[in-house]
Amino acid sequence: MGLLSSVGELVGSVIAVALLLVLAVVSFFVTIFIVDAGASLAGLNPGDDFVTLAAALLTAGAIVGGATPLTAIAGAQ
Repeated sequence: MGLLSSVGELVGSVIAVALLLVLAVVSFFVTIFIVDAGASLAGLNPGDDFVTLAAALLTAGAIVGGATPLTAIAGAQ
């Protein structure tokens, strides 16, 4: 039963990684839309490279911020 359990955990991990990758890409596209819409509301016309850079930085910050364990910040164990 140990081998079957290990294979099940491996499949679960692969599914989790694929799902997180899909969600990261979707989050990136949504952030691109938000940055572009916000810039046009402010009357700015940034280049596509700056919109992509801003969206990448915001998405990376959100992913890293969501991955940090909040219990370590709170001091609880």
